[in-house]
Amino acid sequence: MSGSISRREFLASTTLAAAAVLADPRQAKAMAGPTTQPYMDWKMKPVLDFSKSPHAKLRQIPVGAVTVTGYWAARRKTNFASSIPSMREELVQHGRMTNFERLQGKSTEPQRGPVYSDSDIYKWTEAAAYVLQSQNEPELKKTMDAQIREIVAVQEPSGYLNTYYVEDRKALRMQQHTQEVGHELYCMGHYLQGAIAYYRATGDPTMLNAGIRFVDDFLLPNYGPGAGQTPIVSGHPEIEMSLIELYRTTGNRKYVDLAGYILHGDKRWTIKPSAIVYMYCGIPFPERTKLEGHAVRCMYACCGATDYYLETGDPAYWKTLETLWNDLVSHQLYVTGGVGARAEGEAFGDAYELPNARAYGESCAAIGNMMWNARMLAATGEARFTDVMERALYNGINSGMSLDGRMYCYRNPLAFEPATGDVIRNPWYDTTCCPPNIERTFASLPGYFYSTSKDGIYVHLYDASEMNWHLEDGTALKMTQKTEYPWKGEVELTVSPVKPHEFTVYLRIPGWSGKNGVRVNGNAVEGAKPGEYLAVRRTWNSGDRIELALDMTPHLLRANEAVMEDIGKAAMQRGPVVFCMEGVDQKIQSNERNLANLRVSLQGETQVRYEPGMLGGVAVLEHPGKLMGHDSTVLYRSAAGSGGTGEGTMLTLIPYYAWANRKPSPMQVWIPYTEA
Repeated sequence: MSGSISRREFLASTTLAAAAVLADPRQAKAMAGPTTQPYMDWKMKPVLDFSKSPHAKLRQIPVGAVTVTGYWAARRKTNFASSIPSMREELVQHGRMTNFERLQGKSTEPQRGPVYSDSDIYKWTEAAAYVLQSQNEPELKKTMDAQIREIVAVQEPSGYLNTYYVEDRKALRMQQHTQEVGHELYCMGHYLQGAIAYYRATGDPTMLNAGIRFVDDFLLPNYGPGAGQTPIVSGHPEIEMSLIELYRTTGNRKYVDLAGYILHGDKRWTIKPSAIVYMYCGIPFPERTKLEGHAVRCMYACCGATDYYLETGDPAYWKTLETLWNDLVSHQLYVTGGVGARAEGEAFGDAYELPNARAYGESCAAIGNMMWNARMLAATGEARFTDVMERALYNGINSGMSLDGRMYCYRNPLAFEPATGDVIRNPWYDTTCCPPNIERTFASLPGYFYSTSKDGIYVHLYDASEMNWHLEDGTALKMTQKTEYPWKGEVELTVSPVKPHEFTVYLRIPGWSGKNGVRVNGNAVEGAKPGEYLAVRRTWNSGDRIELALDMTPHLLRANEAVMEDIGKAAMQRGPVVFCMEGVDQKIQSNERNLANLRVSLQGETQVRYEPGMLGGVAVLEHPGKLMGHDSTVLYRSAAGSGGTGEGTMLTLIPYYAWANRKPSPMQVWIPYTEA
């Protein structure tokens, strides 16, 4: 954070100068006291509102402006019809709502769940709010309204709102140790994100007002850089990005200042070096030189720091963000887009430390990776960030939810052996951060398809869909996509401005697509380069057609030689989808313990077929391989002649995201290879 923030600047417009929000009379108690006023134009706001961010090159399209009808439509339907309602049942069953009811005298149950339990409800609220941004669901809204009333009813007159640090735990509030491990501000960060999403879906400020009261009445007067204030340490980053989105919603700069203060750290508190690494906070963010510590905390801190840059343009932040991003793609990124190598501390490992069976790859970390890259994309308009988003979305995030929408992966390994007794998909985790996080990602996904810029429209993601929005100069624009992506590489886009208009359509050419063809109204357009946006500027007329042909050739990939676990192994990718082997699909004996004797050939042609009745409809790959004759039960054997010739076979590979949806079976992404 450049310079220092004076107490006067820091507290400007808090309390008496703030105006009251349009109040729902039923919630007078919840909204008592001064609040800050949200913008009145709440309709059709995007996931991240960069409309007034001075250092954002791109601005997102609202969730409700895009109707998806292709691949992601089925996934999102499952999310709405199965995942979101079943997760609410799980949350209720495990006491997440009785924690609120108890404080109103409606329940005699004790507090249930970990210190961060409130955040589970808030993330579910955000997911459901994005559904309401896409479609009219009166019953869902009714459920949410009732739930929100239960939540805001327990807010204290001071503005404090948390069901864990009450009664005998009240004295622990905002103590240093509590801030480091107690998730108070983490919970409020998710509260604010859920409240903003619901406000943007419905215009109802009830939940948002209570969140503003927490910040304005409880946090700002008592905590911060002032001499009479208690320091803040963000033990689990989250509050930073939510504060900046709160600024984008209200226009009150104090929230950016508070986020900047938290990102900068406060030297009045001494924090252990190990905690500074693990929490990814406690020192000025621009002093960071690599990704380390708890992977989700790290990704969320990077999100908050990027948001801060988008509002301030602080060059020290951008320099650090670029350094950290290069560390991500050069040393820390799984081929699936997952991050976080170590189970211990759910943490990043050393450079090139990317184990497979032991990979942690928490679903929340992959989501954090996508969220961070979406912000970096907004700052630059560069396709390198969209490529990482897509890799994470189709693979490391998509794998986190079962095909029926009721089972979830907390971790996402790249190799698995069921004989260990581990159950990778479960309907519930007492730390249930990942399920509603996946649900809010799928529910908000249409908001990531397009962005506008001063000179046109960017197309980020491909899927059959229709967009109805406008350019930044106000010109109404409809765009449709016809495609069977990600299984086929042909995409037909129809561009229909309300009147003939000159602007630029930026088409993302994915980094994995080696050969590309682009035609506009049948005429070839040159200049398409993998990993870049192709700028097509012309006067567009309603019905103009763009034809995009992407290279869907399957590729065998090798990892950097420094990735020890992948030496002598290959992975397969086709389009944005990474594939894996599951034992259930292979031509091996039923008593084979694992896939150890199978090898993939570096030669030979990969066969692709689409199986509409398999795993919800997927492309399946078959590639030549060998079944070695080694006794896999022998621990050591002679190296002489141990290469063997092996028996020819065909290996069958399915999309990685679809694994563990049938009977328990071994799985691996990285497969030992043979040259012949």
